[in-house]
Amino acid sequence: HYYVWTNDLCLCESATDVQVNFLQYEQTTPDGIVKRWTWITNLPLTARSVERVMRAGRSRWHIENETFNTLKNQGYHFEHNYGHGAKNLATVLALLMLLAFLVDQIQQRCSATFRQVWRELKTKAKLWDSLRSLFRVLVFDSMAALFRHLASLYRLQLE
Repeated sequence: HYYVWTNDLCLCESATDVQVNFLQYEQTTPDGIVKRWTWITNLPLTARSVERVMRAGRSRWHIENETFNTLKNQGYHFEHNYGHGAKNLATVLALLMLLAFLVDQIQQRCSATFRQVWRELKTKAKLWDSLRSLFRVLVFDSMAALFRHLASLYRLQLE
């Protein structure tokens, strides 16, 4: 493991007042192959912080790839070109998809009922199809009530 870093670099000639910090990390595999990663950050880099910044930077790629894969391939249809509107349709639809994704992520993180219903139904596609059906015909006071009703329809025993 090898780290090189420097602080307070000028971002570019056209923005000389913007200072950034640069980190390079190299890892040599057991068979001698050197892998290299670099990052620009506004976080101060020190001998104590570079490993933490490197780990965050490396995990960010994983998080971004996972998120884009989800948005593209798991029901959000984010890759579709919605540019047929007069002015801002593509932007509005993209923002609505991201909002739906955010709500979904909050439910996954914060709602045990959501997680249990999702686990029992096996796929998000089945979960969303079921939710859409309920939204068409019923009104719910809360998301928790919606998920409890869905669980009862599928005869799921909630914990």
